[in-house]
Parts: sequence; C-alpha cells; structure tokens
Amino acid sequence: MPVVSLIPIDGEGAPLGFDGKLPEFASQVLEATANLYKSVGFEEPWVGYLAVENLIPVGTCGFKSAPRDKRVEIAYFTFPEFEGRGLATAMARELVAIAQRHEPGVVVAAQTLPERNASHRVLEKLGFEVVETIDHPDDGMVLEWQFMLGAGT
Repeated sequence: MPVVSLIPIDGEGAPLGFDGKLPEFASQVLEATANLYKSVGFEEPWVGYLAVENLIPVGTCGFKSAPRDKRVEIAYFTFPEFEGRGLATAMARELVAIAQRHEPGVVVAAQTLPERNASHRVLEKLGFEVVETIDHPDDGMVLEWQFMLGAGT
C-alpha cells in the first residue's frame, strides 16, 4: 500500500515548503486550486494538497471547501504517469483522516460520474457508499458517495 505525504497548497497556489520539480501540467492544477480558494475561501486544513511519494509529486487532492452542515466533500487526482498504483486511494484515505481528526462526526462525501470508473473502486475500498444521485449544475448527473464510519480505511 503506497504512503503519500500531503503538502498543503497555500492561498497563492504554491505547495508549502516543497522545492522539488513539479510536472509541467501541475501548475494548471495549482492555479485552479488558488482560484477555488477565491470562491470558497482558504481555511486550513480544508485546503488543497500536493500528494508526494518518496519526494516525487504524484497527484493533488483536497477539500472542495470547509465543512458545511457537518458535510465536507473531497476530490483527488493522480498524475497520469502514476495511475493504477493505489495512490488515489492513499490520498483519499489521508483526507478522510484529516477530516475526522479536525471535525469528528463530519460526513465525508465525494461525487463521481455514474459510469463505473476507477474512482468508484477507490471509494468502495475506503468504505464509502452511494447515498443518492444528484443533478450537478456543472457535471450533470453524479453519484453522491459518503464515508461510512467504521468501514474501509
């Protein structure tokens, strides 16, 4: 099982204290994270993270915002050359742990497209379950997954 370290991405879109080489397209992801902060705010630990394995950036993940109504949504992205190695699962596991540590009892949610995909398997391995289908304003129909305490991880 891979072990990833999560490095917070600051309000300007820079990974705090990381001075290693980033994949070329990572700058777009970091910029998108900074733009997200402009709309939802920047409140640690409910931020974006650069995921690093053995000092190598392997993806990004984070919270879409601080918890609202005892619910927080996570997202994760493995850089293409590192897909299929369990890194997305490791990232999502760390996000669940952060959420539980900082706000016990919070519902951790994730949304995916309905068509079976790798994200479904990530969430299933961690003990998430589909609770409803939602008509998302940007993505159309999506599945709402929620972490069920005591399962997976």
